[in-house]
Amino acid sequence: MSGTRGLGARWRRRRPLRTRLALAASAAVALVAIGVCAAAFVLIDYQMTRQLERNLALTSTEILRGRQNWGPTPSDTLCKYPASACFQIVPADPAKDPRKPYVLPVSDATRQVAAGRHEAFYSKQTVAGQPVRMYTSRVSGKDEAVQVALRSDSVDRSVEQAAWALSAVGAAGVLLAAALGYWVSRTGLAPVARLTATAERIAATRDARHRIDLPAGPLAREDEVTRLATSFNTMLGELEQSVASQRRLVADASHELRTPLTALRTNAELLARADRLTDAQRDRASAALGRQLREVTTLVNDLIELARDEEPQPLVEQVRPAALLEHMAATAGEHWPEITFTTGIDPAAAGRTVPGVPARLARLLSNLLDNAAKFSPPGGPVETELALHEGELHLTVRDHGPGIAPEDLPHVFDRFYRAKAARALPGSGLGLAMARQIARAHGADLTAEHAPGGGALFRLRMPLAAP
Repeated sequence: MSGTRGLGARWRRRRPLRTRLALAASAAVALVAIGVCAAAFVLIDYQMTRQLERNLALTSTEILRGRQNWGPTPSDTLCKYPASACFQIVPADPAKDPRKPYVLPVSDATRQVAAGRHEAFYSKQTVAGQPVRMYTSRVSGKDEAVQVALRSDSVDRSVEQAAWALSAVGAAGVLLAAALGYWVSRTGLAPVARLTATAERIAATRDARHRIDLPAGPLAREDEVTRLATSFNTMLGELEQSVASQRRLVADASHELRTPLTALRTNAELLARADRLTDAQRDRASAALGRQLREVTTLVNDLIELARDEEPQPLVEQVRPAALLEHMAATAGEHWPEITFTTGIDPAAAGRTVPGVPARLARLLSNLLDNAAKFSPPGGPVETELALHEGELHLTVRDHGPGIAPEDLPHVFDRFYRAKAARALPGSGLGLAMARQIARAHGADLTAEHAPGGGALFRLRMPLAAP
């Protein structure tokens, strides 16, 4: 038995989803149709048999009313006529039977009814080759039973005709169920078929620009399949954006690496001919080579950091942003001695902690402070503040430089993007992109805006709950 179920399960798994859905829908509708027809047949058979039995009970009452004093009486007919009843009176004692034989069959149950030891009952009999329905009941006040019979062939024929008619209706219902199942499978799985075709086309062409056509207009359905197709289109959009971002990152990285690598190769070739250079030339070449190596190392490290989307969970711990901000502001002051860094910390936020990786959050603050110092005029201040607002820690970094041009504001956090005013300054254009990625990995939000009175303002919102 288990082997049969296993074969059935394997057969179902090998069938296409459309075939399985069509079979399931067809089977469901067919079972309903067959069940309704079977119930109708049982009801018709019961009602017609019940009507015949009621006629027998009424006939028995009428016979007893007029023939109660007849005594034992055999039937004088053979139930030859369907509409007429044949009857006989049977005593409880077989010794009192009339000489003429009974036409209707007499059993022990009949004698027991006559003696009052058995309830009245209905039975199916055959008399002279004709099917009859017989009712046996006791004659009131006497040890006799009256048997009344009516032919049931007309009822049997009607029930048989009803059975054939209901069988035809059931067969038509099964065929209709098969057609409906096929239609349901085609229309219901049409978006799934389009989804499969789109996925296969993307796999073959490696082009994520394809989309599934969704129904539009006021009559468009919003069902599970449509939502699945919409989600798939959204996933394709994210995939297309990810692929485009990867390609742009590779192109931008190759462009940014080309210049320092060319300079490295030039200085390396120059140092290879050190015997032709003066001491001053060798020193300048060595210093340039070391500086370019540091730039390339920093750029490669930044690219590696950007390639990591999530923070390593084993390194996550509770970090106090207030202490980290003070430390990073002091470090930035040592690196930018000509810039004044000021720190304002709300007492309500001083002791608060957030879950995160300390080294990564320090890198985020370092990038923001270096960016602000780079654009600040000599001797200008860089103002930082930390406050608690609506269950979040708000950290702001503001400089008093030229600010961010409106056309540059949407691209501030793009990788390798450098505004016109920043192209003459050192850097690779990855600092702010890395800062936003670190913020998102910690469940925080980093935004840039124009500061009132000039300059740029970066705002970091850090939730106190786990990221």
